[in-house]
Amino acid sequence: MPRRPPRWPYALGAVALVVVALLAGIWLGGHSDRLPDFLARLAGNQQTALVNETLDTIQADYYRKIDRTALINRGLEGAVKSLDDRFSHYFDPRSYAEFQRQTDPRFSGVGLNVREDPKGLRVVEVFRGSPAQRAGIRPLDLVTAVNGRSLAGRPSDFATALIKGPPGTSVRLTVSTGGRSRQLRVRRARITVPVVTSRLVVARGRKLGYVSLASFTQGAGDEVRQAVARLLLSGAQGIVLDLRGNGGGLLDESVSVASVFLPEGPVVTTKGRSRDRHVYDATGGAIPAKVPVVVLVDRGTASASEIVSGALQDRHRAKIVGTRTFGKGVFQEIKPLSNGGALDITVGQYFLPSGRNLGGPGVKEGAGIRPNVPVLGDDPRSRPDEGLDAAVATLSRELAAGR
Repeated sequence: MPRRPPRWPYALGAVALVVVALLAGIWLGGHSDRLPDFLARLAGNQQTALVNETLDTIQADYYRKIDRTALINRGLEGAVKSLDDRFSHYFDPRSYAEFQRQTDPRFSGVGLNVREDPKGLRVVEVFRGSPAQRAGIRPLDLVTAVNGRSLAGRPSDFATALIKGPPGTSVRLTVSTGGRSRQLRVRRARITVPVVTSRLVVARGRKLGYVSLASFTQGAGDEVRQAVARLLLSGAQGIVLDLRGNGGGLLDESVSVASVFLPEGPVVTTKGRSRDRHVYDATGGAIPAKVPVVVLVDRGTASASEIVSGALQDRHRAKIVGTRTFGKGVFQEIKPLSNGGALDITVGQYFLPSGRNLGGPGVKEGAGIRPNVPVLGDDPRSRPDEGLDAAVATLSRELAAGR
């Protein structure tokens, strides 16, 4: 009778196969982008199958009927929330369409200037004669929901996009004043808000130029350049650039604005995991270096505003007056999705000429810009405007010192 081969080599082989499969599974789950094509496809198929299996089970067996599309949208939103990044979020198709309207000149709003707040949108300014003013909304009020949708933890661009819409249509706002909430139905209208305002200020017998920039929209740099040029032609000996309440905007426009005051050299550097390092230099045509500059900031000064403030501070071109700024050192890109929605996700960080990043570790709140001249009473609505007074006094001292 032939001798039967021992079974233990087969057992060891089976155990080894299981271990290899387990390790491959772990690798597939975390590093599918580094696998051969056929294994990467296997990983993708397995993950897709698992998601579909879960959705099928919920849809078939959950005790109440569930809309699969709504479930997917909530799942995607939850996935982005798990990043613990207040600047990244998922737009479902409807909210993405609403978001896109804010860049369409055919759509309008209710006449509010706001800044981001953990609980929603804090009202900075209510435009004169606007629907918001007629509805009784006042500065320092807090908008906590739009059409019943909470704004807590939402970025300001997402929240303001929900408020905007076609002229003549209505939007329901939940507004909190001193801790007491009320529901307001406000009819939208076309609102014309100047991006740049400017004027001459006389202090101690000297003419000074004041330029306020509301946001870094397309063409903002050119408007600032033209305003500064007009003021200098009118005899201004120094410039106050007011960026209070300016939550940012386009990166290219921040470089354009900084270039009004910086003749050459770096303004900001960006880099990300999938983005090459890129240095943005001043584009030329700056005003004379002998013209002193003061930048006025507050806690609402963020993103592109911090790039300008920080670049001018790092390059010793301007004194910063006010409170510390918001502290955002990252930038986002919007990626449209096949379902009509989009991901608005953080793709990189930016760094000032000194190498500092204003956002702290990653997407956490950072130190922001520390002013050279701290001013607690920096509210532009207050009378007197202590922030502007301090900026003018600082500029006057610069001129008296013969800068």
